[in-house]
Amino acid sequence: MAGHSIPIDFRVEPCILADESSRSALFKKLVPLVELYSGPLTLLSDVPVSKESRHMLYSSGEKGFTFSITVFGNGLVNCSLIYYTQDVNKQLIAVDESIRLEKRIVEKCGALRAKVLPAIKRLPEINPYYISSDDRLLEYDVDKVVFSEETPFQKVEIVHSKSYGNILILDNLQNLAESDLSYTHGLMNKGVDSYAGKTVLILGGGDGALMHELLKEDPEHVLMIDIDEAVMRSCKKHLRKACGSTLDSFKGPNYETIVGDALVYLHDFIKSGRQFDYVFADLTDVPISPEPVGDMWDFLGMIMDLGTKVLKPATGRYMTHAIGVQCSKALVMFEQQLKKVEVGVTNVTQTSHFVPSFMEKWCFFQATRKPISK
Repeated sequence: MAGHSIPIDFRVEPCILADESSRSALFKKLVPLVELYSGPLTLLSDVPVSKESRHMLYSSGEKGFTFSITVFGNGLVNCSLIYYTQDVNKQLIAVDESIRLEKRIVEKCGALRAKVLPAIKRLPEINPYYISSDDRLLEYDVDKVVFSEETPFQKVEIVHSKSYGNILILDNLQNLAESDLSYTHGLMNKGVDSYAGKTVLILGGGDGALMHELLKEDPEHVLMIDIDEAVMRSCKKHLRKACGSTLDSFKGPNYETIVGDALVYLHDFIKSGRQFDYVFADLTDVPISPEPVGDMWDFLGMIMDLGTKVLKPATGRYMTHAIGVQCSKALVMFEQQLKKVEVGVTNVTQTSHFVPSFMEKWCFFQATRKPISK
């Protein structure tokens, strides 16, 4: 059950909207086209919004449809047909029919072009919408929520998608799906970096997928530190195609999982002199902002600085994910921040891989800690 809102938009020559009589003639042609789906509509209000824009609202009465029209002085007409439905996934105006309606609007209303989109689902019981890294709306074929828990750190959900399998959602952002091996391999820089006989530290990574894939590479030891036990508990049960049996036990012959604050452990490792061949920062995404300032950038900078300090000089590798390829300015700022770490890094490289459930190419960074200056 949900509200459906069908966007119906078109453009006409501005002169058609310039006076009341020409606007009225346009609406007399437009409304009957919409009544094919809503039934008879009655005008409820017609009010100016500004000097060059106007808003009209129609209703179908007991049938429960409303039809709103907003016209702008430049010839743009934005319309919405809104109604309530028991069947969230059934479209009142399917794809073929939307194309026919677009053609009718062009022919009958003199539109220069028209576009009718599928209905936007307004607050259904299961949310189908998430966003891309550059804030584009993405719709998923989610059919059930298999896990949901509000922890002291974040909202943890796992939803099921017919296309991507189970998807881990953290604070309403898609994090990893069972289909997303390309994300994990991208983070590892698989095929380029070798982990055989190496010591590895994972900061975050509570879904277990990265550890699961790293253990296939015969490392000496992998240590994972994630603050949220609920992520591990939920993924152990519902994301097994990604994490395998890695989360069944928090300790094995060559791996250990710690539930705790990675920052605290990083400070301890620096004090004790413990170092690693690889450090993975599998934590938050790169924030989008005009400048690299704010709490999230401060956190990222701290992780970069501390994470590189526990690497072995000259050979230790810092590996992290960033954000989608569309966010070019954020990626430039991220690389600049990475190159500013106190111990210094070299061989900074950027790779990208298409991640199915993200519906976009995702960027990853790799860097090597500089040798200690003599």
